[in-house]
Amino acid sequence: MTQHAQHDAVHSSWATAAKATLHCLVGCAVGEILGMVIGTALAWHNAPTMALAIALAFAFGYSFTMYAVVRAGLDLRTAFKVALAADTVSILVMELVDNGVILLVPGAMDAHLDTGLFWGALAVAFAVAFVVTTPVNRRLISAGKGHAVVHQYHH
Repeated sequence: MTQHAQHDAVHSSWATAAKATLHCLVGCAVGEILGMVIGTALAWHNAPTMALAIALAFAFGYSFTMYAVVRAGLDLRTAFKVALAADTVSILVMELVDNGVILLVPGAMDAHLDTGLFWGALAVAFAVAFVVTTPVNRRLISAGKGHAVVHQYHH
């Protein structure tokens, strides 16, 4: 196996995909929970609260990647482009799956932040989203897309 082939194999491994997915999950979780807290505090209905949570999930997901690549020496404009290329598909899949799971759990959309139903449904939703998104990220990385775009700045 050539050095280039070994490099590609390492970057398309399940471990690398899981790490990329975990990175995505953390950003999504921070944004979603913050959106739900804000929506609940403002007594918003489910739809605007969910919209805010999703918007913040994207914002935090992108910002985590931008922070890392700015620290590696990129300017903000380039860092934003890298974050869009690296994270958009991953965050989109993560958000579709985790919000879909929450919508399917009876009562979860109306559960309050201080209930086990809220936190349990959210934990299950994030776990399912992680399992579904990891193979997506592996495929993207194998194709030189997704988090593979970020990896060139980490070395």
